[in-house]
Amino acid sequence: MKTVITFGTYDLFHIGHLRILQRGRQLGDRLVVGISTDELNFSKKGIKPIFSLAERVEIISALSCVDEVFPEESLELKGDYIKAYKADILVMGDDWQGKFDCHKSLCEVIYLPRTSGISSTLIKDHMIKMGAKPL
Repeated sequence: MKTVITFGTYDLFHIGHLRILQRGRQLGDRLVVGISTDELNFSKKGIKPIFSLAERVEIISALSCVDEVFPEESLELKGDYIKAYKADILVMGDDWQGKFDCHKSLCEVIYLPRTSGISSTLIKDHMIKMGAKPL
């Protein structure tokens, strides 16, 4: 059985999220998804996600292409997560191209093209332009 692992925040879930998860699942028999904790997201981006970790876990867990979900607490633990879930392939969006090549000794690393024109950041920016108040 081939296990694929990927990571993300998955805030304001959109079609780009769905497509990368579906394409990741097509590469193996099992898809495991690490979801950034609120604290990890804040340390990376300086903002907390709009939806809580529990809500994001529930959304991603409900997808038929996802077999298992866990909280990602640290970027430095990716290698440990790969080993713990016995991942054969690490899949990330191509905006991370080359950044996870250090894990090639543990598993195959594949960077998939992102869906153009969509991101949680673009959605948030559009909402603000439309008059939504920033959280």
